[in-house]
Amino acid sequence: MQVQWSGVYPAVTTQFRPDESIDFEATARHLEALLKAGVHGLILLGSVGENTALDYDEKLAVLKQMLAVVKGRVPVLTGVAEITTRTACRFARDAEKAGVDGLMVLPAMIYKADRREALAHFRSVAHASGLPIMIYNNPPAYYVDTTPEMFVELMDEPTIVAIKESSDNVRRITDIVNLCGDRYILFSGVDDLVLESVLLGAKGWVSGLVNAFPHENRALWDLATSGRWEEARELYRWYTPLLHLDTKIKLVQYIKLCMAEVGLGSEVTRAPKLAIEGAEREEVLRIIRAAIATRPALAAHA
Repeated sequence: MQVQWSGVYPAVTTQFRPDESIDFEATARHLEALLKAGVHGLILLGSVGENTALDYDEKLAVLKQMLAVVKGRVPVLTGVAEITTRTACRFARDAEKAGVDGLMVLPAMIYKADRREALAHFRSVAHASGLPIMIYNNPPAYYVDTTPEMFVELMDEPTIVAIKESSDNVRRITDIVNLCGDRYILFSGVDDLVLESVLLGAKGWVSGLVNAFPHENRALWDLATSGRWEEARELYRWYTPLLHLDTKIKLVQYIKLCMAEVGLGSEVTRAPKLAIEGAEREEVLRIIRAAIATRPALAAHA
């Protein structure tokens, strides 16, 4: 399937059983819930999907089984987050063979790359398959900043077509456009900056909280992209306390706790990520339950 690089793309969680084995059935049910809510595409094995907590063969198993569930209804991308460039290239090739529609490529994990190393990594992965690529730029989490000037250098790579901009600096969208024109399709990668990002030209939204609130995500996206800014702001203000959870170190645990609270999945994560507890848990639950108690009637936004 040719990727339509626009709209809401969930960074899908990987569901686990209490013993931390992958719960393929629960993950499949969750995909169906997201598809029913009208998401435009899916990203498996991103940061929220606990990519680096899965073994290589487990990742391929997730891709193959979930592609069989989706059956081409929307484009499916996979995260590429490996320790070495060699393994990232191998995974890109294997993901292509499995049938994914595109790649979301992260810098090599663990070792912090400089400019030359980061560019070489992205170029190598781009040459490893024929799949279109979204570069995931998240320096707060991965300590490698792919700057607008570096994206200028990557303009000669035809398969690098999109950017998930998660630098936490919404100015970057304008800087990239000013330097690169319309060469790249820009996605907002920070949940609590999405409305600002759409205003500045983002064509898509890679979201974490969509896993728990898919209908609200789709409604917010539709309002913003149709220019209904007053209604979009109203919904955004309700949603923002939840969206802030996507920016925290424990975003995976927080998002999965949201899913458990709304009945869309389990909060089980794979160690070293542990369930939150004590005062931290109570505070996050307070935010979630306050949002649920004041959940807007989306029919008014249709």
